[in-house]
Amino acid sequence: MSVDAVILAGRANDGKLREAAPGEWEALIEISGKPMIQYVVDALSGSRFVERIVVVGPAELGRGADLGEAEVVPPGGGMVDNVMRGFEALGDEGGETLVVTSDIPLITPQVVDGFIRECGLLDLDFYYPVVRRDLMEARYPGVHRTYAGMREGQFTGGNMFLVNRGIADDLRKTLDFLVMNRKKPLKMASVLGVPFLFKMMLKRLTILEAERKAGSLYGLKAKAVITTFPEIGFDVDKPSDLSLCKEILSEILPPRE
Repeated sequence: MSVDAVILAGRANDGKLREAAPGEWEALIEISGKPMIQYVVDALSGSRFVERIVVVGPAELGRGADLGEAEVVPPGGGMVDNVMRGFEALGDEGGETLVVTSDIPLITPQVVDGFIRECGLLDLDFYYPVVRRDLMEARYPGVHRTYAGMREGQFTGGNMFLVNRGIADDLRKTLDFLVMNRKKPLKMASVLGVPFLFKMMLKRLTILEAERKAGSLYGLKAKAVITTFPEIGFDVDKPSDLSLCKEILSEILPPRE
């Protein structure tokens, strides 16, 4: 079992995090002595399943962090374009590819390997992790996340997904629509259907129903993976996240000399 990996690291530090951490790029914000992206690179490099790594981000990342053998390609205009740039750098032969954001510094090689095992590589197109709210809050008391209510419980989305990059063109159409209309419920309803959204609002929608709906709309074989690794759901995108992450890492990392 082997996969390639794309790290999305092209976000400028011009949002909420800038209040707590100066610097041009979010990926280079220092956490407990290392730039944030370093934790992600180390986790992927230490995985027994990950082979090639592509970092989509500015050239400065290679000077601010040890990227090892990872290839760096310049970012484009948005998240979807950056995913595709990473795929292009890996080549046209297809293959399973793990797409990871650079702002999840709590992941480790064991987390990466564990999530890949949870996916099971069932010859599907798209695997997306979801984390149970009770697991997230039990592991990280005080963390604030957005949760969606399903029949099985409340879940937050993860910050990595596994995809067959051979379906890149179909995936672009799907991601373009979801990213552009994620805050436009009427537009989403026009495609998903009002009955579907109404059932979701009442928390009567099951994860399996959501998988089937996505598959029928976009022709993709997709699976929502209920992961046991809450580290995947902990992204650092605001000062309170940064503060909590530093506190967590100070407890698990060896003291600096």
